[in-house]
Amino acid sequence: MQSYEKFNRSAKECILAAKFSYFSSMIICTKASFLSLKIQKLKNEGNKIAFIPTMGALHQGHLSLITTAKTKNEFTVCSIFVNPTQFNNAGDFEKYPVTIEKDIELLEMAGCGILFLPSVEEIYPTGTQNLKQYNLGYVETVYDGAFRTGHFQGVCNVVERLFKIVEPDSAYFGLKDYQQCMVIRKLVQLMGWEQQLELFFCDTLREPDGLAMSSRNMRLTPAERAIAPEIAKTLQWIKSNIKEGAVLDLIGEAKAKLAQKGFRTDYIDICNAESLQPVQSWDGKEKLVVLIAAFLNEIRLIDNLIIN
Repeated sequence: MQSYEKFNRSAKECILAAKFSYFSSMIICTKASFLSLKIQKLKNEGNKIAFIPTMGALHQGHLSLITTAKTKNEFTVCSIFVNPTQFNNAGDFEKYPVTIEKDIELLEMAGCGILFLPSVEEIYPTGTQNLKQYNLGYVETVYDGAFRTGHFQGVCNVVERLFKIVEPDSAYFGLKDYQQCMVIRKLVQLMGWEQQLELFFCDTLREPDGLAMSSRNMRLTPAERAIAPEIAKTLQWIKSNIKEGAVLDLIGEAKAKLAQKGFRTDYIDICNAESLQPVQSWDGKEKLVVLIAAFLNEIRLIDNLIIN
């Protein structure tokens, strides 16, 4: 409950501040009803609407999605909502960074048209219990689906609600959360929205030392930040050393490399890039993705790399 209050209070304070921003052209909405009316007006005027859902604590990776969306659409909508139903760890939810004032400034500079900044009650008016369950199939049973029970059900609940409110022509997601992108694609299929909603999954942006940009990076200490790029280095090491034939020894060596640097891995695996089925032997042609999730002390970091 403390995080709900922290997010809602910060949002209200920043909206009040934004009202006095004379040069701001970005509209800030807190109510779904008002947002829907505004978007319908824009659509009636012939504008295509792009949507970028986020949980805030924005970085250049998020802003690159807006930049890409603006090349294909007349209007962009970004949401900031720290979704409580996708956190299976209450402590992780409590510690998730909330930087709304900075986020608003970044979105204004990026040329975002509308910021949707709802409260928890606006998204879940009847509460967060007994929510809809989605038949996601295999993609929910492995990797983050296995280690974070209920996580992807929470993702689908909030994304479906946001899609219904915004009714975008297209939506943009970063491939750093590779498995989540596949879950979103499955959600769109389950809802029968393939013809009305185009999904774009954009490349991961990285810091100069290779670390994948992530809101969680804000929580790293200087010492942890210096070690964190080892995940990206391990991915590149796998790519450089993978050969036709068995790959299990390569996975074992990669785990050992990260353990030596102080990481505690949830998983490292090489799998088919479309199905996420693990690959034990590679023919040299199959498109693969290498997935890593590992803890650096209490911070859980994820990354991936597509091969071939």
